[in-house]
Amino acid sequence: MKNIVLTGFMGTGKSAVGRELARRLGMRLIELDEEIEKAEGITINEIFSRHGEQYFRDRETEIAKEFASMDNIVISTGGGIVLRDENIEALGEKGIIVCLTATPETIHKRTSTSDERPLLNMEDPLGRIRDLLEFREPFYKKADIIVETDSLTPLEIADEIIDRLRQTG
Repeated sequence: MKNIVLTGFMGTGKSAVGRELARRLGMRLIELDEEIEKAEGITINEIFSRHGEQYFRDRETEIAKEFASMDNIVISTGGGIVLRDENIEALGEKGIIVCLTATPETIHKRTSTSDERPLLNMEDPLGRIRDLLEFREPFYKKADIIVETDSLTPLEIADEIIDRLRQTG
């Protein structure tokens, strides 16, 4: 089976669905943001505040390319991985790109209790979510499979992904 690469905006369920897919399919889960934190020795928030978003995106690309060449893995990516075509090209060579989507309101509800979201640490996070989603939507639409997650549990989302993977062969 090809690798499964989960993309989508923060709060769409990539980590929870990734754990479920890895468990059900007997694959290894790679949390890309965790791998970046391990490589840097600091949190994503600290990377953003010390080095800026550009530095983070460069490291994200380097680490994504390292894992893109592996086999039998589920890769849960950060929400902005799609902003660079080279990331999706590398991850798509041995993987199926699956984008998880949700409405801005659902995303806001799911992310509002976390301080670990550097792009949303501002006065109007819902407005920021809408703006970022609008900008990223064309990138997200390039995925091989798109799954709407608003009313689904991680288990139901994993079921849908597995069904769609079987349909596509």
